[in-house]
Amino acid sequence: MTPGNDADTARRARATRSAGLLPLVIGLASAAALTGAAYLTVDNASCGTPAQYIRHDSHVELVGGCVDGSKLPATGTAKTAAAGHGDYNP
Repeated sequence: MTPGNDADTARRARATRSAGLLPLVIGLASAAALTGAAYLTVDNASCGTPAQYIRHDSHVELVGGCVDGSKLPATGTAKTAAAGHGDYNP
């Protein structure tokens, strides 16, 4: 018999292909699971009202959304004044 026509060689070739396919399948399954978990996390983190920007005379204000204004630092605090930013409000 010539090398390569052996039934044993064919079995080894199939085993090598299936062994190479297993990491691919595991990678795709874990990527799908992580994508599903990310989608559910974002879907469940909903806010009461969507945020929107409203333009006033001299400034733009963000209204609604998940930002709680009472938890934000007040403007003009000692920390911002010491940093040299003064009354800068972006």
